[in-house]
Amino acid sequence: MEASDAAKLRDLGAENNKLKKLLAEAHLDIHALKSVFGVKR
Repeated sequence: MEASDAAKLRDLGAENNKLKKLLAEAHLDIHALKSVFGVKR
């Protein structure tokens, strides 16, 4: 593995973590809205 490959993997890992956080926040928003409006699953 070359240094550029390692840098790409690190960047992809950071992007993946950002996307996971955004998804988790979206799920929390959806859950909060459903509880406010009384929507059941």
